[in-house]
Amino acid sequence: MKINFNKNNDGLIPAIIQDASTKTVLMLGYMNQEAYEKTIETKKVTFYSRSKQRLWTKGEESGNVLNLLSIKNDCDQDTLLVQVRPHGPTCHTGSDTCWGEENSSSFGFLSELEHIIHDRKSNPENQESYVASLFRKGINKIAQKVGEEAIEVVIEAKDANNELFLNESADLLFHYLILLQAKGFKLADIEEVLKERH
Repeated sequence: MKINFNKNNDGLIPAIIQDASTKTVLMLGYMNQEAYEKTIETKKVTFYSRSKQRLWTKGEESGNVLNLLSIKNDCDQDTLLVQVRPHGPTCHTGSDTCWGEENSSSFGFLSELEHIIHDRKSNPENQESYVASLFRKGINKIAQKVGEEAIEVVIEAKDANNELFLNESADLLFHYLILLQAKGFKLADIEEVLKERH
């Protein structure tokens, strides 16, 4: 891999640190060639600290190291994407990231939907909410709806109408997310089971 350490005249290039599992950006640091080589050699992410004016291995004092999984170079060969497995919080403030965000799996819109379902579960008195009404009716009704939607997916899978199949699949996934929360779980729990199986 060819890296242009001389592009900025100081021998430093930005290194974006990303959790390999969650894809969350944890921090931004700078590497010179020596820091890059030490990172490759030790498998612990090492930066060139501009304030300390020396190499600095993340976690050398706190123990919150960044275990290297991979390094990718960008199209201009002057920025690195470093994928890691973090051991502890990344930020010196104790936060998971240097932006104060939690480092957790995100499933895009499905994570938003989980949050909405959680809100409806927490406020079951909302008479206009379909989800809240399911939670009021209890686990048996929720499980029954998942069963009904699963049957409808199977029926539509045997036909050629893709739009109906996708709509029924969405209904099944939606009701499954409700069932997961009724049982006290989330998609991240299912992800962990699949990771263990893998």
